[in-house]
Amino acid sequence: MFAGKVAIVTGASRGIGRAIAVDLSKNGADVALLGRDGAALEETVAACVAVRAGVRAIPYVVDAADEKATSEAVARVAKELGRVDIAVANAGQSVDGLILRFKSGDLDRLIDANLKSAFYLAAAVTRPMVKQRSGAIVFVSSIVGVAGNPGQSAYSATKAALLGLTKSLAKEIGSRNVRVNAVAPGLIETAMTAEMPEAARAHYLQGIALGRPGTPDDVAGVVSFLCSDAARYVTGQTIVVDGGFLM
Repeated sequence: MFAGKVAIVTGASRGIGRAIAVDLSKNGADVALLGRDGAALEETVAACVAVRAGVRAIPYVVDAADEKATSEAVARVAKELGRVDIAVANAGQSVDGLILRFKSGDLDRLIDANLKSAFYLAAAVTRPMVKQRSGAIVFVSSIVGVAGNPGQSAYSATKAALLGLTKSLAKEIGSRNVRVNAVAPGLIETAMTAEMPEAARAHYLQGIALGRPGTPDDVAGVVSFLCSDAARYVTGQTIVVDGGFLM
């Protein structure tokens, strides 16, 4: 499906990011893995190699919220792997808290991790994609960015911002055959959701039509679809991956 193509995945150290990188690798892409934890990135490399012999999976220790570092990493990927066809902005953090008690420093962290990191990646990959007149960008948002949630106003705001970025950028570069979409995962079994209070987890589970939490692979499959030729006429869209929680 992605033979000869090169994908960049931020937040590729673990969880959803690792699953996306592995799925893209399995389907033929070479992958550039961006993240802050070098040892964890090496584990992602091993997972990619395990699903497809001969895959080029290269780790880049980068803070995706650093504009200069991200731009330089994308330039290195284009030089070392030859091109950039797919970019998945998955890097992110969650800090919960009621707005009356929320700290400005935590808000800044979320804006950096969830919004700026995605914007900087998109800005860096747009040039090579527009030049080659093809490409696919996917932003990993959240159902909290679609519907909101008490105690997550700051997190929701940064994830909702990605949906506006998706639509605007899709209109901006669609004429150059570059597609931009988003996925909005619900309750997915990751290290981040493992820290959820049990009451909040039970609330989510009761509302999921499929009766179970999702897995990182559930999200990865949708991302791969959006990056593939099967979605060649899909752009500016947000695909909710939540087992039927929001309906």
